[in-house]
Amino acid sequence: MADTLALFTSIGLSEQKAKETLKNEALSASLKDAIVQAQRVCGASGVDKARGTLLYSMASRLKDTKRLTFLSDSIAQGKISTELQLAAALDFIKSHPQDPINQKQYEEACGVGVVVTPEQIEEAVEAVVKKHKEQLVKERYHFNMGLLMGEARSALKWADGKVIKNEVDLQVLQLLGKKTEADLEKKAKVTNGTLFKGIFWENGKSLMEQLRGESLKFHKPGENYKTEGYVVTPKTMELLKKHLEITGGQIRTRFPPEPNGILHIGHAKAINFNFGYAKANNGICFLRYDDTNPEKEEEKYFTAIKDMVEWLGYKPYAVTHASDNFQQLYDLAVDLIRRGHAYVCHQKGEELKGHNAPPSPWRDRPIEESLVLFERMKKGLFSEGEATLRMKMVMEDGKMDPVAYRIKYTAHHRSGDEWCIYPTYDYTHCLCDSIENITHSLCTKEFQARRSSYFWLCNALDVYCPVQWEYGRLNLTYTVVSKRKIIKLVETGVVRDWDDPRLFTLTALRRRGFPPEAINNFCARVGVTVSQTTTEPHLLESCVRDVLNDSAPRAMAVLEPLKCTITNLPENSKSDVRVPDFPANESKGSHVVPFTRTIFIEQSDFRETMEKGYKRLTPEQPVGLRHAGYVISVQKVIKDAQGKVVELEVTCSSSETTEKPKAFIHWVSQPLVCEVRLYERLFLHKNPEDTSEVPNGFLSDINPHSLQTISGALVDISVKGAKALDKFQFERVGYFSLDPDSTADKKIRSPEHILKLERWQGPPHVNKTV
Repeated sequence: MADTLALFTSIGLSEQKAKETLKNEALSASLKDAIVQAQRVCGASGVDKARGTLLYSMASRLKDTKRLTFLSDSIAQGKISTELQLAAALDFIKSHPQDPINQKQYEEACGVGVVVTPEQIEEAVEAVVKKHKEQLVKERYHFNMGLLMGEARSALKWADGKVIKNEVDLQVLQLLGKKTEADLEKKAKVTNGTLFKGIFWENGKSLMEQLRGESLKFHKPGENYKTEGYVVTPKTMELLKKHLEITGGQIRTRFPPEPNGILHIGHAKAINFNFGYAKANNGICFLRYDDTNPEKEEEKYFTAIKDMVEWLGYKPYAVTHASDNFQQLYDLAVDLIRRGHAYVCHQKGEELKGHNAPPSPWRDRPIEESLVLFERMKKGLFSEGEATLRMKMVMEDGKMDPVAYRIKYTAHHRSGDEWCIYPTYDYTHCLCDSIENITHSLCTKEFQARRSSYFWLCNALDVYCPVQWEYGRLNLTYTVVSKRKIIKLVETGVVRDWDDPRLFTLTALRRRGFPPEAINNFCARVGVTVSQTTTEPHLLESCVRDVLNDSAPRAMAVLEPLKCTITNLPENSKSDVRVPDFPANESKGSHVVPFTRTIFIEQSDFRETMEKGYKRLTPEQPVGLRHAGYVISVQKVIKDAQGKVVELEVTCSSSETTEKPKAFIHWVSQPLVCEVRLYERLFLHKNPEDTSEVPNGFLSDINPHSLQTISGALVDISVKGAKALDKFQFERVGYFSLDPDSTADKKIRSPEHILKLERWQGPPHVNKTV
């Protein structure tokens, strides 16, 4: 095992990725063979990271392993040197299963030896830019540059995409010149009624466009049999014809969460993929609760899941439950027994664990006997764990005869005490997909081991069989999303509840002030990839800032106030200062704040001793006040008994008649007092669940500074009428959101830490967002 791990890391895989690969026996064996073969070809020079990446991609995608040596040689020899060439090579091998491979045809199909010159790239891009010149000049930088890239790539199939992009950028710049302020304003993109603001994938396509593109890789409705690995039976075509009559050829997907916990950031990708794929292709998507385990399901989870789906901007075609089909699922189980594909087993739970468990001694019991016993299970004549119904099949990961039904004497939230046997995921999921005539059953990569059982069960019962397609799971560093672990964090008091803004559940992100568009945009940036994706939180936070920059009005807030008395203003002096809600676009509105003899600035904006490079307020250095049109100068520094600066006496003068100061600072006058909560990462290490990184477990890795509460922060009065979850950008501080638990006697939370406003003390309560 250690030798294989070292072999995998030698080609550039991270240790974590190598360990994940070792868990997949088939992939691990293929990759090992590919590396060994490539090493033979490369000799002393070894397999570099670029070749290693291609070998891994090839091993994970190649179905016909007899071609593994041939492709490994092509990669090692440098004939196949890009992902584009590898995809072409895999397609060629799939469509030419005969021996021997025609080397000439193969190399032509894969672009082996093709050299695209810079002159060819320049000419191709020039032709594309000329074709779209009129529209480019009209829309300028709001034009979809991905269209130019796509057409140039079509003309130069084997060219380096980065070189093409650089040439496109250069020629567009030569045509349009530098970006103006109008060009820099983000243009909202509306697709099928859903708003996605300005965030695009690396290939220049929005989420909807990318999901539309995925339809080219998927089978068309009714053409399931064209999918690689799909099992065709004598009844397949008849069932597909009936399926098309019911659906009218419309794409159908489903989002099937278990109602036993709160959705997290990984589910956001699943929601976007399932609902987004259906929406992008004029289809429908069901929200189906996989409610087959009454011991763990609670009504609050059903409600929260639906709320989060709708919060992200999607409306289910219908809300269904696996429990809607309990009777039909039971009838199908009886049919499965009659067909000789299932049996009642009396092995205990511990005997069923693991992939190497011996075959059940009851596997070959007579069909009639299993029918009688299954009926007795249904009538409650066995105790829990005394009997299960198992299916006669072996899953892709080697697990033998998965359980279809088990006994649970727990009332169900919908069916009450009607049932005491409940179906498992392995049995229920594909059959509910079939019942709902789902066309594309989209799920994360870990369910690939269940694909064969998915097809097997539908075909064993002669019912319509959808196609299962797996995509990479989305993971974030510096967090945990396991329900069990979040419960531990709540129970130990590390976090307050499932919606604590330091978590990455969707309810927590909403409470922290993350806009739903930002989460959708983040999913678009990550992409619908087959490989598992692990991303750092700063990419998500970047998407949040992009949205809030256009949507969160500015306000001024002082977190650590220092009082300033303006001595050259009368005691009762008061004037109004107009502050733009969006300084970059003042046409979007403004608000008025008072300016009086007493103002408050940040303590950090004053230093008693001048230091090199410091541009803010000192006794020797004046500073401007944002939006006020004044410059203040220090006349006197007042300290308390401990020598701490508690007040400044200053004078003010008009900025129009005074030398321009080196800096302008924010301030407040007659402000609201509020509580502000600043959030940092909850964990100290990137992978708190990795015992090699955190030997004592994730609970030992808590960041002691993950929450800072400031009870005496001051905010300008423009936020006074704010509602829960309203978002603001506090100038020079960060993005903040009004916390839902705010009341008239509470304060505010913040966002750079996204939304730190939490309760008003007369004012509100703010959470920092980012």
